[in-house]
Amino acid sequence: MSSLSESGLPLEPVYGPAALAGWDPAAKLGEPGAFPFTRGVYPTMYTGRPWTMRQYAGFGTAAESNRRYHQLIDAGTMGLSVAFDLPTQMGYDSDEPIAAGEVGKVGVAVDSVEDMRVLFEGIPLGEVSTSMTINAPGSVLLLMYQLVGEEQGVPANRLTGTIQNDILKEYIARGTYIFPPKPSLRLVSNVFQYCHREIPKWNTISISGYHMAEAGATPAQEIAFTLANGIEYVRAAVASGLEVDDFAPRLSFFFVARTTLLEEIAKFRAARRIWARVMRDEFGARNPKSQMLRFHTQTAGVQLTAQQPEVNLVRVALQGLGAVLGGTQSLHTNSFDEAIALPTEKAARLALRTQQVIAYESDVTRTVDPLAGSYAIESMTDDLETAALELMARVEDYGGAVAGIEAGFQKREIEQSAYQITQEIDGGRRTVVGVNKYTIDIEEPYEPLRVDPAIEAQQAERLARLRASRDAAPVTKALDAMRRAAETDTENVLYPMREALAARATGGEVSRALREVWGTYVPADAF
Repeated sequence: MSSLSESGLPLEPVYGPAALAGWDPAAKLGEPGAFPFTRGVYPTMYTGRPWTMRQYAGFGTAAESNRRYHQLIDAGTMGLSVAFDLPTQMGYDSDEPIAAGEVGKVGVAVDSVEDMRVLFEGIPLGEVSTSMTINAPGSVLLLMYQLVGEEQGVPANRLTGTIQNDILKEYIARGTYIFPPKPSLRLVSNVFQYCHREIPKWNTISISGYHMAEAGATPAQEIAFTLANGIEYVRAAVASGLEVDDFAPRLSFFFVARTTLLEEIAKFRAARRIWARVMRDEFGARNPKSQMLRFHTQTAGVQLTAQQPEVNLVRVALQGLGAVLGGTQSLHTNSFDEAIALPTEKAARLALRTQQVIAYESDVTRTVDPLAGSYAIESMTDDLETAALELMARVEDYGGAVAGIEAGFQKREIEQSAYQITQEIDGGRRTVVGVNKYTIDIEEPYEPLRVDPAIEAQQAERLARLRASRDAAPVTKALDAMRRAAETDTENVLYPMREALAARATGGEVSRALREVWGTYVPADAF
């Protein structure tokens, strides 16, 4: 008797040849590094070098986060991943009233290029790859990073990294949007165009299913809604006059890795196959790099538990293994204490060591796509592909991702899935070790990392000194030029934005100027 997967698809107790009757490996799989990229985007995958081990970190002041980055580099991380605090993510300066109580809490506070300079002090930007989890003001933080690179003597064409820059999923699941969808998509397209000309090695977007999964999306919903968003971005870029093969090679994706190992592996394979066909058949992409779905993975934060937190080490190891067997290009493994607080230095180091054990002590990196041809994996991949395509067709029935968002479709579907999961956990039908089964009476004491509340006053003082010491005239001139560019349909706002930031305008001032032109998004269900 079959059970059901996380996506509600049949999961058979035994798979055999009948599961793949009529199955054509040439069409379904191909070779590693070749269309449809089911087996991975590179011919050698991890046999030559492992994935990029990229640990997500950021808290308090730029100086505190800089110390953590140096610790991670010393521990062997291959790339940095910056977590920003909520005011930075929402386009507010640390001294604005709305930022009270949130400065430096869930990430690092970055108000100006001066904070960005401190954040990367002693870190050569020409030698490290940096990912920045920033969306609505992604262009602002990217330009600050470019300016700091130039100060270090690193030309923009040598900078490598990624900005998340995925605003559509903010309307669906996360909520850190600023502007309405239309100008937000215009800003994303401006970033594509700017980076094609100025920062050609930069990944201009990380189209994210992770946050939708954390909000409750099933694996099928995660890839369907993520790829539907990807299609919307490509359409917007093409409509703005860009050639698909000029920007598509720099698109990247971001997915979750859950503890349901087999379905997660199948999910990654199905996503690659769908995207390759969409890019070739719908958009006419001819460059194989435009057809590749390259992705970063983070282990599932929503599956971490505050109860018996050491058990999270086991969960994260299993999730990380699933990401690797699924062919990820980079990986962040969560720290075991993140359900309680920001990770301690020891917990962050253990999370990185988890990846290093998978890479250097197991044999999964010695052969490409070791599960290819598995009756179970290939059958589950086909099932997930079919389910995701059906959901993508439903999004298209609304008129595309933005129209679906405005109708509340994706959000409703995810909320229904989240409710079902909660009901299963509360009812004991879904086991969570240490929470509803195998519990203990008394939890061991744990001392979490705490952020100094004085940071808010410190950031306000830094802002006051910056505004007092800078020449206000070039700031005003550049912000006015950016407003005028934003009022047009054709000018790229990043060029005057860069001038404003170089003159030491703050991130909040840049976002405020764009709000004056584009307005602020208010969801229909806010009233």
